[in-house]
Amino acid sequence: MEANFILFVVVGFLAQMIDGALGMAYGVSSNTFLLSLGIPPAAASASVHMAEVVTTGISGFSHWKLGNVNWSLVKRLLIPGVIGGVTGAYLLTTFDGDVIKPYISAYLLIMGVVIVFKAFNMKKEHDENEYHGPTISLLGLLGGFCDAIGGGGWGPVVTTTLVARGKHPRLTIGSVNFSEFFVTFAESVTFVLALNFFEYWQIILGLLIGGSIAAPIAAVAAKKLPIRALMIFVGVLIIILSIRTIVLAVK
Repeated sequence: MEANFILFVVVGFLAQMIDGALGMAYGVSSNTFLLSLGIPPAAASASVHMAEVVTTGISGFSHWKLGNVNWSLVKRLLIPGVIGGVTGAYLLTTFDGDVIKPYISAYLLIMGVVIVFKAFNMKKEHDENEYHGPTISLLGLLGGFCDAIGGGGWGPVVTTTLVARGKHPRLTIGSVNFSEFFVTFAESVTFVLALNFFEYWQIILGLLIGGSIAAPIAAVAAKKLPIRALMIFVGVLIIILSIRTIVLAVK
C-alpha cells in the first residue's frame, strides 16, 4: 500500500480537477481510477466517501450561503438519499470484492456514457419546472444507492435527471450538493462501522492531499477549459478504464 501512496495522491488530484471543472464526477472518477489500481470495491468506495465528506460539506455550505438551495427539493432528496446510501454501503461490505468488481465497473461504464451524453446535450434548453413530486424521492433513493455501490454517482444520477426534467439548473445543483453532504456522511459512517477504517488511511489521505492541491487549480481551469471537450474526454476515459477492469476481473 505504501508504494501506491503517490498514486492515491495523483488520483485525488485528477478527480478534483475533473470535479472542479465539471461540477460533478469526483466520486465516479476517483472510484474508477482506484478500481483500475486493484483496490477492492468496498475499500475504494469507503475511501472516496470519507475524503469527500470534507469537500461536500464545504460545497453544501457555500451553496446555502449563496441562496442556491431549494428547501422543498432538499426535503424530497435528503432522507431517501441517506436511506439509499446506507443500504448500498452496507450491501457493498457484505459481498466478495472480486465477485462484485465487474458489476461495479459496469455501473461506472454507464456513468461514463451518461457524462458523454450530457456533454452532447449541454445547450438543450428546458422550461423551468418547480414542482417536486414523490418520484423525486425515488430518484434520491436510487441516487444514494448507486452512489454508495459505485463510489460515486449522486451528481450524475440525480442532477442530470432533474435538470433534464426541467428543474432550475442553479437551484438543482445547489440543492443536490447540499443534500450530498448528508448522504456522503451517512455512507461514511456505515463504512466505518462495517470495515477496518484504519486499513485504508493511506488511500483517504492520498485523496485528500491530491484534492487539496488540485482545488485552487481546478477553479482557475474551469474558466479556461472547453467544458464540452473535457466532459467527453472524462466520459471516454471512465468507459475505457471500466472496460479494462471488467476484462481483468472476468479472466
